[in-house]
Amino acid sequence: MKGKKAKLSTKISALAFAFASFSHASVADSHAPLTLTSPSGNIKVTVNAENGVSYQVAFNGKQIIAPSQIDLILQNTPSLAQMHQVSGVTHDSLKQELFPEVRVKSKKIVDHYQQMTITFSNNYAVEFRAYDNGVAYRFVTQFSDPITVVNEVAEFNFSPSASVYYPLEESFYSHNERSYLHQDIGNIKVTDLASTPTLIDTDGGKVLITETALHDYAGMWLLGDGHDGLQATFPRQPSKVVAGEIEWIDRNQPVVERHNYLAKTDGTRAFPWRVLAIAENDTDLLTNQLTYQLAIPNKIGDTSWIKPGKVAWDWYNANNLKGVDFEAGLNTETYKFYIDFAAKYGVEYVILDEGWYPLGDLMGSVEGFDVKEVMAYAKQKGVGIILWATWLTLYEQFDEAMDRFAELGAVGIKPDFFQRDDQEMVNFYWKIADEAAKRKLLVDFHGSYKPAGLRRTYPNVISREGVKGLEWNKWSYDSTPEHNTTLPFIRMVAGPMDYTPGAMSNAVGPAAFEQIQYKGKAPDHQDFTIRFNRPMSQTTRVHQMAMFTVFESPLQMMADSPSQYLANAESAKFIASVPSVWDETIALNGEIGDYITFARRSGDTWFIGAMSDEHARELKVKLDFLPRGKYDIEIFQDGVNAHRFAEDYQRITKKVTNKDILTLKLAPGGGYTAKISPR
Repeated sequence: MKGKKAKLSTKISALAFAFASFSHASVADSHAPLTLTSPSGNIKVTVNAENGVSYQVAFNGKQIIAPSQIDLILQNTPSLAQMHQVSGVTHDSLKQELFPEVRVKSKKIVDHYQQMTITFSNNYAVEFRAYDNGVAYRFVTQFSDPITVVNEVAEFNFSPSASVYYPLEESFYSHNERSYLHQDIGNIKVTDLASTPTLIDTDGGKVLITETALHDYAGMWLLGDGHDGLQATFPRQPSKVVAGEIEWIDRNQPVVERHNYLAKTDGTRAFPWRVLAIAENDTDLLTNQLTYQLAIPNKIGDTSWIKPGKVAWDWYNANNLKGVDFEAGLNTETYKFYIDFAAKYGVEYVILDEGWYPLGDLMGSVEGFDVKEVMAYAKQKGVGIILWATWLTLYEQFDEAMDRFAELGAVGIKPDFFQRDDQEMVNFYWKIADEAAKRKLLVDFHGSYKPAGLRRTYPNVISREGVKGLEWNKWSYDSTPEHNTTLPFIRMVAGPMDYTPGAMSNAVGPAAFEQIQYKGKAPDHQDFTIRFNRPMSQTTRVHQMAMFTVFESPLQMMADSPSQYLANAESAKFIASVPSVWDETIALNGEIGDYITFARRSGDTWFIGAMSDEHARELKVKLDFLPRGKYDIEIFQDGVNAHRFAEDYQRITKKVTNKDILTLKLAPGGGYTAKISPR
């Protein structure tokens, strides 16, 4: 705060050590640009408030976001573009340490930013924050009466040379399970709808657009602007919904008419943060935690009962068991078998997915499926049970259903098929999170929008889908190695993703097979095939094993059948040993859609996970991140013949120190994973 006297204050919170905060306020000349820099000075935000409000961002001295307009349009109230006057500007700085209740990437986050708050004469304010790895802004209003938000303007303008990884959507009614289409930004049409997060690659760096602190408001989506930018769009509040097809009547409720507003909400409030994660290199995106840092803090107090872990999942593998003396399916005996498997391998949870209740009635029972007996058996074995439900049936039977979950002794719920993030549905997410916390239930949202801060506010919201995951192999060719190596750089930046890894039936998929040459010719066949009830992956076995270190989900599914894991005990034992939360994360190398390598620490033990796209490659990894000492390493790597038989792998054990360098040889669609334990 050059030339000004700064006021120093010190605060202590349950989430932070002492931090210093300084601020000064002044009445600004609206004709003069207002500037904000990040703590190290690598990011500079320039705001112009003369004709409406626009901002631009420079990174390492180069413009990466061109002047972009922002505004909040309220009913019967002049907006910033219509009539306003800057009444004051405040600058603040904060450095603190956050300690997430559920440590996804790390047990500690350094939260360091500079903030500029611009207040206007029409009861609006805009807050900008600059971090060394991104920029965020949000609107704040102060009206005594409730307000109606008609629209929000959010432009993101770039240079003509920029390209974008675009999760193209068909409509607002979506599970947000998309592929990322890489194309020039100028090719994005004004009708091309995308969910967020979305990644833009510019000459000056990478910019990932997403949001956090989404509450009592509609989610942010994107459209092209017909030039070199993107513009926000939002699902308006539904005015009419209809029942889905008869076979989906318990879960689908498409919106057919909408009101002319986004939200009716409190007049005095802060709106969601618009987040721009900025990175010089692809790997810098992998450790960005701005969506957590900017989220609304914990509202539930004690979180000691929240236990991350792994889950034996039934739906992906269609309850297929072999070598048992009962008919496998939706019955008591099958789930006791799942529980026995979980107990044997130290898997914390088993999920009862679709079929444990008669669809449409969460209070009913299914013949041959004694849920109380399954619950009692699980408790005896020390395994927790998570219960699946469609969101619509849960909505219709909410209080009695939530009470039943608790009375049965469930440890969590998996509501599914939401497919919306308008204000009404966002508020239902919050209601589920709150009422689940009161009953000490974990929540894993499926058929959901991306993470947008709720996991910090309600740490029992331990994971969510909103990702095109392993299950897509049951009906498509979309879960390719390239897709898998794209997700960590885009979708995972927003927060945990329940991809549901761990396929034991592995095949070389079409994309990878095209890269394999036999005597100069590509083979005319490939061994992956779409099988709904006995699915396989389009990757090697070790690629699937590495996902447990690479992909972040504090509630991490083991998707394949217990019979498959028991038949592949060496792989299953290793997977079960991989933690689902981490004390420290290091992104060792990676390029979007090509390859990725993480080192992650839990206690004194380190894990390495690497994945490749359809190309074979060799990577070098220095172990200099290890403290001094001697270590035992257990390695799983692609076998010599993994390029033609994807289940081929090698297990190697040896001794290492922090002076060693590992050579990672990855087959097409391949992987590498290792556990490093102090001796």
